[in-house]
Amino acid sequence: MLLPQKHSATGTTIFTVMSALATEYNAINLSQGFPDFPIDEQLGNFLHEATVKGFNQYAPMPGLPILRQAISNDFERRYGVTINPDTEITITPGATYAIYTAFTSILQADDEVIVLEPAYDSYIPNIETNGAKAITVALRAPDFSVDWDAVKAAITPKTKAIIINTPHNPTGAMWNREDWDILASIVRDTNIIILSDEVYEQLVFDGKKHFTVLQHPELRHRSFVLYSFGKVFHNTGWKMGYCIAPPEYTTAFRRIHQFLCFSVNTPAQYALANYLSQPTLPEVSGMMQQKRDYFLKQLAQTPFTIHQPASGSYFQTVSYEQVSDMPDMEFAQWLTKACGVATIPISAFYRNKKDDKLIRFCFAKKEETISEAVERLTKLKVPA
Repeated sequence: MLLPQKHSATGTTIFTVMSALATEYNAINLSQGFPDFPIDEQLGNFLHEATVKGFNQYAPMPGLPILRQAISNDFERRYGVTINPDTEITITPGATYAIYTAFTSILQADDEVIVLEPAYDSYIPNIETNGAKAITVALRAPDFSVDWDAVKAAITPKTKAIIINTPHNPTGAMWNREDWDILASIVRDTNIIILSDEVYEQLVFDGKKHFTVLQHPELRHRSFVLYSFGKVFHNTGWKMGYCIAPPEYTTAFRRIHQFLCFSVNTPAQYALANYLSQPTLPEVSGMMQQKRDYFLKQLAQTPFTIHQPASGSYFQTVSYEQVSDMPDMEFAQWLTKACGVATIPISAFYRNKKDDKLIRFCFAKKEETISEAVERLTKLKVPA
């Protein structure tokens, strides 16, 4: 029996491949974006409390009202934006799911979606699975800023959406208000929809401020905005996220969502609602910046080149151009086997596997994990 090939990606994801290789060679896994330190004890306590209090059955399809209200309050406090918890917020089993559902709610056969590369590897398969076509536009290395002339040139009558990611995975680059203004001017007289992947929105460094599309009055009303509790609260295994969108978009999103999963983990929703409703929350950006700074200081002992520190996210992109001329996929595999440190090759984030001799490290780790990884990297001996 021949089964349909719904998208052009082949094999398993690079994250699965490199994590499996790390396990096989007992390597320190700085490839996949997950922390190795514990979550806030209070968040865990709220999860236990949920099960004791009986929050163990199906939650309402859009999510627990207490969690949607807590999110609305949180965005009012942090960004000064008003979001209707009933008509604009939907709880999802992770942000990757939310991205897929947003695409599925808007795309038809032969639609086009502009994707800025390097890009999170689920975007293009999501688009193609829905019968649409991804139109890729390369960001400008080494700062990975947007080539707006190229974006304009990529727009056709078939362009249905543009997907944005800030802070950016894999490079840690961030958009500013000017970027959003330029995007607004480009789509102003069109029906192009924006998908804004903002899963790292609270992990920003060096005094920078994340500017969400929800703060842009012109773009907000044509945008799906996707978020991850797992990235912000370091509990990626809970697979909890949410989508914020205007009412008509939310209706379309829920039309798909109700038949994909219907309901999301109830105890986790209760725990997150109560955690978000505390008078004060731990300051996550400062803690993650300390980890980034510690990683960069340690990495300075190695022959890797850092073009610029990450402005946000879990990740630091580095060049190995002074180390080897191997293709980046080959180098990442060799590094895992020979040095015992797993990374992700940046070519995996390009459809055409563009190779700039860059790899991505995840620094969302305990200091002892980072120290041990860098100690292994200082002994780097590349074969002739």
